[in-house]
Amino acid sequence: MDPLPPYTAVVLAGGKAARLGGQAKPQLLVGGRPILAAVLEAVPDADRRIVVGPPQPVPPGVLLVREHPPGGGPVAAVRAGLAEVETDVVLVLAGDLPFLTAGVVGQLRERLTTDGVLVVDDSARDQYLLGAWRSAALRGALAGVHGPTSLRRVLAPIAVRRWRPDVAAGQPPPWLDCDTPADLARARALAGEGARPQRPAPSVLPRFQEPTDPR
Repeated sequence: MDPLPPYTAVVLAGGKAARLGGQAKPQLLVGGRPILAAVLEAVPDADRRIVVGPPQPVPPGVLLVREHPPGGGPVAAVRAGLAEVETDVVLVLAGDLPFLTAGVVGQLRERLTTDGVLVVDDSARDQYLLGAWRSAALRGALAGVHGPTSLRRVLAPIAVRRWRPDVAAGQPPPWLDCDTPADLARARALAGEGARPQRPAPSVLPRFQEPTDPR
């Protein structure tokens, strides 16, 4: 089997979760570590790991950049991350996926035979922030996009494959995100935790960074 091409991981870790009291979702603890740490650990072999969002702890070697305007949403965040990408393949990932694994990432990359491949959940919903893409296709989709719009609308013209990962009974799915208190409670229960206060994590990740403005 031919080796997979190098890739860059762009992790969207911006914004506050209104339904979680305005806390930064990527820094909440699940399984005793910030969710962002779990996402970054799933892409250890990335040519480069880029986090898009406000100042926050990230490990050494991870580039932190800011979307423009700050808080401008997923389209602005993808644009900011993509500006730093030099590989032909890029993974675009949400920063609140506590059960993402390197195995799922590898299978996504193996399935990239068109311009994009994304995960669908058990309700067949597209997970646009859990996918692998040809960088050129993403740049083409973003070209000429101005003003607020949804990431789904921007990426819809790209020819994609859809893949639903197999999930064993009782195991957490890789697409499980943490948008609400109920989501967070479920994730913590699946991680084997009891009740835990919903507060941002201390600096479990090694280094606090100010983001780079890619403009």
